[in-house]
Order: sequence, then structure tokens, then C-alpha cells
Amino acid sequence: MRTLIKVLLASVCVAYIAVRWTAPSFNAESLRGARVLVTGASSGIGEQMAYHYSRFGAQIVITARREKVLQQVVEKCLSLGAQKAVYVAADMVDEAQPEKVVDFALEKLGGLDYLVLNHIGSTTFSMWDGDVEHMRWLMKPNFFSYVQMAWRALSALEQSKGAVVVVSSVSGKMANPFTAPYTSTKFALNGFFGVLRHELFMKKSNVSVSICTLGLIDTETALSKIRGVLDATAYPATEAALNIIITGATRQPELFYPWFTYVINLFKDWSPSLTEHLVRSAYKYDPESL
Repeated sequence: MRTLIKVLLASVCVAYIAVRWTAPSFNAESLRGARVLVTGASSGIGEQMAYHYSRFGAQIVITARREKVLQQVVEKCLSLGAQKAVYVAADMVDEAQPEKVVDFALEKLGGLDYLVLNHIGSTTFSMWDGDVEHMRWLMKPNFFSYVQMAWRALSALEQSKGAVVVVSSVSGKMANPFTAPYTSTKFALNGFFGVLRHELFMKKSNVSVSICTLGLIDTETALSKIRGVLDATAYPATEAALNIIITGATRQPELFYPWFTYVINLFKDWSPSLTEHLVRSAYKYDPESL
């Protein structure tokens, strides 16, 4: 059995390397002057994406809830080489805000080449306690606002042969403890945008859809939630951000970062019982602390 597992893992690794090797090459110049809207850009991965786009000479609109922080990010973007950088503060829980943000970006940029959806609402890292209202609330920023923004931007992206880039999570591919509301929203994202990608292709649309599956990233929000509960290596937000940008720019349908999230995604289907055992055993569960 162990030999079989080793052979399967080796085969997957070879397949993954082959896929990466044959992926379209990234041309940084293609982003010079590109019109980009990045959500959730006041910190973490979104902030790092804003900085990378700026270094590539893009024109960017960033959005998040915290206006003062957005001002600081815009200033740094301009210093890094962004052709244009503006912000709009918005709370994606408010059902009117997602479409207003897209309209703001279209007005400021005169069109749109990349819609990069990265924002999330706040939730706990704990066993589900039956709070259906919180799950319903979290679907607004984590799912419905993504759908609203994609639909609002679609005609502009069609004109520019643009791209929708969706930042998702390995939690949208496989279930993990203590994340029921968050995981539910990520599964919804993957399902909707997977369908949208099919339908756009069938309509011969100019718009690409990239779904980015991320593992544990070293953002303060993520690390503070798992501290003392899960021992796992966190990967750099700046590297994750660059990989997301390249995936969108080369119009690839999917990104798995770090690379072994691709292996985990396949392995869960080959050996679901073993996968579930490994997942549960990785957590330090104390009923008194969660």
C-alpha cells in the first residue's frame, strides 16, 4: 500500500510539473497600463497584489473597508510605479456597495481589464454552534458580492478581453474543522465561478475566469486564528499575490498555491478516509478552548 501511495504521489508531482512547464509564459509588459480593480486590498494578499500591479505599471483601483489604510496603500502604489492608483472604501456586506465599486472603477479607469476578487468577511475559527444567521451574513461579502461584481463588470471585461480572478482557498476544495461558515462560502465560490467559466467558454466569450486555490498564507488574520490549534507552514503573501497575478495575466483556469495543495486536492478523492484522518490529526483540539 505504501509503495502504491508513493507511486501515485510521484505521478501526481510529475503531472503537476508538466502542467506548470507547459503553462503560458508570463509577459510582465502585458500589465503595463492594465486597468485593474483589486478588492480586499488594505492588507494581506490584496495589499501585496496592489503593490505587484504597481511595479508592473498598471492602473489600479483598490477597495476595502478601512479608508485611512487604503490611503496609505495608494500612496505606496504610486511610489512603486503605478500609472494611476485610487481607492474607494466599501463594505461588501452592504448589498449596494459591490456594484457601486465596479461603477467607480469603470469611471476612474475608463474600462477594466482585470477584476480581482479577494475580500472576505470576518468569522470565527471554532466549532459550528448552529448560528445560521452568521452563515447567512457571511455569504454576503464572501459570495454574493463576488457574483454581483462579476456580473456588473462582465460587459466591460468582454470589450477588453479581460479576466475575472477569484481568490479562493483549499477550504473550498476540501472540508476542514472549525471553518464551517468560511468553507461553505468558498465551496459556493468555486461552484459558481466554475459554472460561469464553462458558460462563458460555450458562448465564445472573450472573458477568462481564474480560480485561485490557496493554502495557509502568512497573513496576520490567518495566523492569529490558527495559533495554538494547527501547526502548519504558512507561505508568503507576497509570493501568493504574484502567483495570482500571473495566473490571471496568462488566463489560466486554476492556480494551486503552494504547489502541494494540488496534490492534496487529488489525494482526497483517491483516499478520502485517510485524508480525513490526516486532516483531523493535524489539529490540537481542546473542547475547553474552542
